[in-house]
Amino acid sequence: MAWFKRKDKGIKTSTAEKKDAPDGLWFKTPNGNIIHTRELKNNAFVCPDDDFHVKIGSKEYFEILFDNNKFTELDPNMKSGDPLNFSDTKPYSSRIEETIKKTELNDAVRTAHGKMNGLEIVIACMDFNFIGGSMGSVVGEKIARAIDYSLKHKVPFLMISKSGGARMMEAGFSLMQMAKTSAKLALLDQAAVPYISLMTDPTTGGVTASYAMLGDFNIAEPEALIGFAGPRVIRETIGKDLPKGFQSSEFVLEHGFLDFIIDRRQLKSRLTTLLNLLNN
Repeated sequence: MAWFKRKDKGIKTSTAEKKDAPDGLWFKTPNGNIIHTRELKNNAFVCPDDDFHVKIGSKEYFEILFDNNKFTELDPNMKSGDPLNFSDTKPYSSRIEETIKKTELNDAVRTAHGKMNGLEIVIACMDFNFIGGSMGSVVGEKIARAIDYSLKHKVPFLMISKSGGARMMEAGFSLMQMAKTSAKLALLDQAAVPYISLMTDPTTGGVTASYAMLGDFNIAEPEALIGFAGPRVIRETIGKDLPKGFQSSEFVLEHGFLDFIIDRRQLKSRLTTLLNLLNN
């Protein structure tokens, strides 16, 4: 039993005193590459071995884009109501409260203004962890108010989309946000204030059918899922197999719906270059 007690190895720590490594120190990509989370964060949450873009939220995008992570958040305390008294497996109001506690977010989008490489910019960024990044009344209202700020101050507007689509618990109230945000973006266009739409994984449903595809420049991260209906629904509807890579950002770019795909590590510098060109 010497091997079990590990005396021959010079190990004196008993099994009871053995401590496991803390969770969350390492990240494994779908390709099997392993990277320390600290290195991953320093690399804009992109694995350097295979360029896999880890899904991140508004906190991380704000850190990447705003100079020194300094920004002023717009309407931070706005929360969803329950206009329809909706209930499925649980009341919608309870679902909202639980999600707020779990994610420490008040809804599926955060909006803020600050500087990006010295340029003033307004950024709206969606969080998929909040009920699948679904678009409800609060999402539409916060985006509309962020656009109003851009209009008033003549500041470029960047929308970072990451969503499963409209929020079914708000039914028609959710679908109205498609028209509402699209109308606001039309005002931005009339005022010649630049609007850049960045689509990340995934961008689907009513978000794709409205503000995500209305940018002066529509851009995306590599291998992001972009589409309206899901592949299974489309396959069953048309009765045919879908092309390889269907609804990936590369496929969407090839078919003319994107202007370019951008690596997250180059996002800040590329956006700055683009806005400087527009300003000139």
